[in-house]
Amino acid sequence: MSARERGRTEPGGVLCVRFLLSPAQETGLPRLLALLGEFSPAVEALPPDSALVDLRGAVRYFGRDARQIASVVRVRAVALYGVECVIGAGPGPLTARMAVREATVGVTHVVDDAREFLAGQPVGALPGVGTATARTLREYGLDTVGRLAAAPLSTLQRLTTARTGRELHEKARGIDRARVTPNAAARSLAAERTFVRDELDPYRHRRALLAAADEAGARLRDAGQVCRSLTLTVRYADRSSTVRSRALPEPTAHSVALATAAYRMYETLGLQRARVRGVSLRAEGLGPAGTAPRQLTFDPVDERARVLEAVSDRARARFGPGAIVPASLAA
Repeated sequence: MSARERGRTEPGGVLCVRFLLSPAQETGLPRLLALLGEFSPAVEALPPDSALVDLRGAVRYFGRDARQIASVVRVRAVALYGVECVIGAGPGPLTARMAVREATVGVTHVVDDAREFLAGQPVGALPGVGTATARTLREYGLDTVGRLAAAPLSTLQRLTTARTGRELHEKARGIDRARVTPNAAARSLAAERTFVRDELDPYRHRRALLAAADEAGARLRDAGQVCRSLTLTVRYADRSSTVRSRALPEPTAHSVALATAAYRMYETLGLQRARVRGVSLRAEGLGPAGTAPRQLTFDPVDERARVLEAVSDRARARFGPGAIVPASLAA
């Protein structure tokens, strides 16, 4: 049995770094990824704010262990970009991702023995275990990863499926077959609008949503991407928040379509004199625009909007992002 299968730390291991970025700062993630690339060529982006770093070779090259390298990463991120981060380290991506949940600013959470670390974790914390699967496992007394690891493979396969059961059996025992995949494509991007004062006016809420949708659409088109779903987050004066998600009828980067979806999600909240501090939109399920299907339409209004959008994009590229804005935002 290999060191990986025994759950022991191999020389190097994996870091999971989560940068404490606001949605407005997410455009700075590529620079932070480049910082991580100074320590290892194997860096996998986990947008909007995280990354995996494979340290195999880096430990020997720099003469530092995972904890020491994490400390240097933390200091450089603050010194160069003013960004704090939390870092988890483990034998593989599985444990590193779980370790970062228990890390704090300034303290790297390092997992040396995967099986020992996993044993006390709730079964729902294991990546790949959804709500329904966790409920089923708990009904049969498998409420921790340790108990899951002790269960026979055949039992897990009867409770789930043959493939899922085998994956759970391996993960619970610290066997991690995942690898850090360099240069993973971005899967989401976000646009945020924050009010100077806590805002009661629904009209201003909608204007903020329109501005965020317009920014998200422009950034998607500039990157040659489309999104498949949209998530709205509304933050209130008491620091609580509400989140709503919606799958789009078709993959799109059309600002009008994004704004329409945002308005509909906002209307479902039924806010009445809510003191809103800010709103953000996250475009998710990104993919290349060139391969995305598009439903043909004979609506001249929609076609004119898309033509104007293309003109606006060219103007913004030449004169800056504020060169052209929707009329309702110009006042």
